[in-house]
Amino acid sequence: MAEASNFLETERIAVVTGANKGIGLEICKQLASKGIVVILTARDEKKGAGAIDMLKESGLSNNVIFHQLDVTNISSIAKVKDFIKARFDKLDILVNNAGVLGMLMDKDVIISPEQDFFVEKLKVATQTCDLAEECMQTNYYGAKWMIQELLPLLQLSNSPRIVNVSSMAGQLKFGIILFQHVRNEWAIRVLSDSENLTEDGVDEVWNAFLKDFKEGLLESKNWPPISSAYILSKAALNAYTRILAKKYPNFLINCVCPGNVKTDISLNCGTLSVEEGAESPVRLALLPQGGPSGNYFIRKELSSF
Repeated sequence: MAEASNFLETERIAVVTGANKGIGLEICKQLASKGIVVILTARDEKKGAGAIDMLKESGLSNNVIFHQLDVTNISSIAKVKDFIKARFDKLDILVNNAGVLGMLMDKDVIISPEQDFFVEKLKVATQTCDLAEECMQTNYYGAKWMIQELLPLLQLSNSPRIVNVSSMAGQLKFGIILFQHVRNEWAIRVLSDSENLTEDGVDEVWNAFLKDFKEGLLESKNWPPISSAYILSKAALNAYTRILAKKYPNFLINCVCPGNVKTDISLNCGTLSVEEGAESPVRLALLPQGGPSGNYFIRKELSSF
């Protein structure tokens, strides 16, 4: 990726959510290595401090600051905003990486060697309404609240970038066999109508899904039976990305599936390293002026929603 010649001449500030491990931590490493000042955030203070200690071994800790953050808690987000305003007075990059799978995995289930470990684990995982709501609160509303709260600071940047870390699971047009994507025609119509897409429309889809979930109607209403809330949360995040990009044309706002990465959320069954997985979000975070916005990428390839 070619960068504009003056793009990194002034100090640039980034926030990465869910950054104490996995892709989030690696995104912090790669941004810091480019001279970006990175605010590494995590819910758990001990784990966040441990991540900073790990970065010391890489010689990058001087560029990375830890701040506790729970993306499902507005007051927690407000504290991060106040910290950034007092310390830097602006924000250039927001990477919404925090995410949960929204299911309980049964560690005792025995998988035969010829079976796909991750797929079989997903099939027998426990889904509950509480877990579904937590998933949506983290993966979608958490990102949305981060953006809304930090928007005034991003508007003070001369190169604001928002990167929403998504998944192929939320892709509407094709979907993937593993996740048995959304087949509810009404939901697909609402979320794929880029001209008329609204935040209220996204909320309406989620509320309809949750109602059907509580009533045991997922299958009959053509909602995905496996990883249901995770899929909906990522589809909602993708839709919100399009809404934002249209609303703020001076920003570069994109969502990206980093690929099948070996992380806790994939039970370390991925095919890509965290270093490879972080490359795509970092690329979008460092897009030069005039770069793409309102798009969905699978790794570095432009894809349909």
